[in-house]
Amino acid sequence: MTVLLLVLAGGVGVAAYASSVPLPADPVVAQASVLYYRDGRTVLARVGANNRTDVPLARVPLAVRRAVLTAEDRNFYHHAGISVRGIGRAALADVLGGDSQGASTITQQYVRNAYLTQQRTAERKAKEAVLAVKIERRYSKDAILERYLNTVYFGRGAYGIEAAASAYFGTTADRLTIAQGAVLAAVIKDPTNFDPAINAQAARDRWRYIVTTMVNLGWADQAESVRLPYPQVAPRSADATSGPLGLVADQVERELAGHGIPPQVLRTAGLRVVTTLDAGAEQAALNQIRSTLAGQPPQLRAALVAVEPATGAVRAYYGGAQGSGFFDDAAAARPPASTFKPLVLAEGLRQGVSYASLWDGSSPRTFVSRRGVPLVNHDGLQCPVCTLDEAMVASLNTPFYALAERVGPARIRSLAVASGVSERYDGKPSMVDRPGDATPGRTRADIALGIYPVTPADLTSVYATFAAGGTRVDRRFVESVSGSDGRQWYAASPRHVRVLPPAVAADVSAVLADAVGTDGPVPGRAAAGKTGTQQYGDTDDNSDAWMVGYTPQLAAVVWLGRAEPGPIREASGAPIQGDGLPARLWRDFLTAALAGQPAIALPPPAHVGSTDAGDARAGDDAEGSRSAKRTGAAGGAGRSLVPSTPQPAGPATKGATPAAHA
Repeated sequence: MTVLLLVLAGGVGVAAYASSVPLPADPVVAQASVLYYRDGRTVLARVGANNRTDVPLARVPLAVRRAVLTAEDRNFYHHAGISVRGIGRAALADVLGGDSQGASTITQQYVRNAYLTQQRTAERKAKEAVLAVKIERRYSKDAILERYLNTVYFGRGAYGIEAAASAYFGTTADRLTIAQGAVLAAVIKDPTNFDPAINAQAARDRWRYIVTTMVNLGWADQAESVRLPYPQVAPRSADATSGPLGLVADQVERELAGHGIPPQVLRTAGLRVVTTLDAGAEQAALNQIRSTLAGQPPQLRAALVAVEPATGAVRAYYGGAQGSGFFDDAAAARPPASTFKPLVLAEGLRQGVSYASLWDGSSPRTFVSRRGVPLVNHDGLQCPVCTLDEAMVASLNTPFYALAERVGPARIRSLAVASGVSERYDGKPSMVDRPGDATPGRTRADIALGIYPVTPADLTSVYATFAAGGTRVDRRFVESVSGSDGRQWYAASPRHVRVLPPAVAADVSAVLADAVGTDGPVPGRAAAGKTGTQQYGDTDDNSDAWMVGYTPQLAAVVWLGRAEPGPIREASGAPIQGDGLPARLWRDFLTAALAGQPAIALPPPAHVGSTDAGDARAGDDAEGSRSAKRTGAAGGAGRSLVPSTPQPAGPATKGATPAAHA
C-alpha cells in the first residue's frame, strides 16, 4: 500500500501521517529585483535568477483574479484546500502503475511551488495534500491566493503575476484588463503550448473558454464578453538583460555593491531600483546607434554615454548589443586623441594662459622631450601664429603639446582625475607610461595628444564637469532602492566637487563652442564639443573616432571603433574620422534626447589669463597678420591655416580636420 493510499484510508493512519509532515517555516523565496527608469514606473530590466516580483493581492484587479480562479480552481473559496477527486485519480494511477496525475487546487499548487518539488510522485502528492490542509488553517483564502499569484509560473521566464504582466503585455499587474488576465490565466495550465506566440489558435481557444466560463459563473458580463477582443500580446523575447540594457544592469549592480548592497542581495531580495536613465534619452540612443551602424561593416562598434551635468545622473548608456556579462565598450579604455586637448586648455587657463594667447602652430616641430621625433599637425596644417582658440578649432597638435610642456603633464593628469577620469584601470594607474614606454610611471606631454586610454564613460564626466561650470558631480546610475515592503534601502546623495573656477570653465565652453561651430550641430541649441581621431599606427587609417560635447542640460560622448584596434572604415571604404559618423550620431542623439526641452545658453566667456603667455616667435606675428584671414572665431585672431608639404608621420594620433565644425 502506498503512502497516498494510507492517507486516503482515513482514521489513525491519516492522523499519524499528517503529524509526520510538519508545515515548514514561511518560505523565503528568491525574488528578482526590478530596475526602473527615472520615472519609477517604466521597467528597464529585471535582475535575478527568477523573474519574479511579489505584489499584494489588492494590486491584482478582481477580474484578473477571477480569470485565474476560473482556469485553475473555481471552487477555491469553498473547499478546505484539497481536491478529493484529484487525489483519488492520483491514487488510482499509482496503484495501476500509470502516470501520477490529478487536478490540484490553488492551495495545493501553492504548496508545491513554495515547499515541494515539481516531481510527480504519489508521495509528493500526499505531502501536498497534508500541507495544503495545514496552510488553509494557517492563512486566509485571500492570503493563499496572493501567495499563489506571486509564485505560479506563467512561461517566458516569468514567475508571478507582476512578471507575467511585463513579459506578455509590457505593463504592471495593477493595469491588467480582463482580456489580458484571461490570456495569463490560460497559460498557467501549459505555459508553452498556450503561449500565443507559440500556438496562437490553442491560446485563443482556451482564452475564449475562460471568458465564456466567467460569464456562466456570473463573473463577467455576457454582452461585454461577446465584444471583447483578443488583446495584443508582446512577442517572445529574451530577458532584457540580454540586450543593450543588460550592460546598464551590470553598471547598476556594481554601483550598488559599492553602497553595501551586494549582487546576491540584488538578485534575490526583490528590490525596487529606480535608476537615473531616462526612457526617452535611452531610446534615442538605441535608435540613433541602430540607424548609424545600419549597413556599416559588421566589425564596427559604438559606445554612447550621456550624463546630466548638474546631477551626475546617467541619462543614456550604450556599450554594446549583447547584454549582461559581455564586453562593455562604454567602460573600455581607448586613446581619446584630440578630445583631451580641452583638458590641456583648462589647465593652461587655470595657470593664467589666455585662450587668446599666440602660439606656434608650425608643423613639424621638434621638442626636447620627444627625443628628436618631430611632431606634426594632421594634414600638415600650418599656423605659425595661432591663438589657442584657433588651434582648438583646427585641432593642431603642436601648440597643445607646447602648452602641456608649459603647464606640466602631471598637472593635466591630476585635473583629468579630478574631473572624472578613473585613477586606475584594471588596477594600474591611468594616464602614465607603462613598462617599456619612455618614462614608466610618469605622464608625458603626449597626454595633450590623447595617447593615454580612458573610457568613454569617464570622458563624459570630464565634459560634464566643464558643462557644470567646473563642478564635478560623481557619475551615477541609481536614484533609490527600496524593498518590497516599501522600506528604503538607499537614496542617492550626489557629491559636488569644485574642480575649476567658473570663469575657467566658461572660457573652455567658449572655445569648444567655436570648435562645434557658430550655430552648433544641435539645431537651435548652444553646444560645445570636440572631435578626435586616433591614427592606426603609421597608416592612413584610424582606429578610434570620437565626438564629445555638451549642451547645458546634457553631456554626451560617442565612440566608434573595433573590439581590437584596427582600421575603421565606412561602408563606402572611406576612413572614419571624428567629424564624420561620430559627430552626426552625437548631433542626432542630442536633438532627439532634448526634444521638448528649452534651449539654454552657454555662459559668456570670462577671458581669463594673459594674452602674452604664448610661445609664437617674435616677428612671426607681423607676417601672420599680413596673411591673416578673419574666421569669426570668438576672441581669436582668425589666422588662416595652410596645408604644408606632407610631413613624415608623427605620433599615432590625429586631431579632427577643420571640416569637423564646418
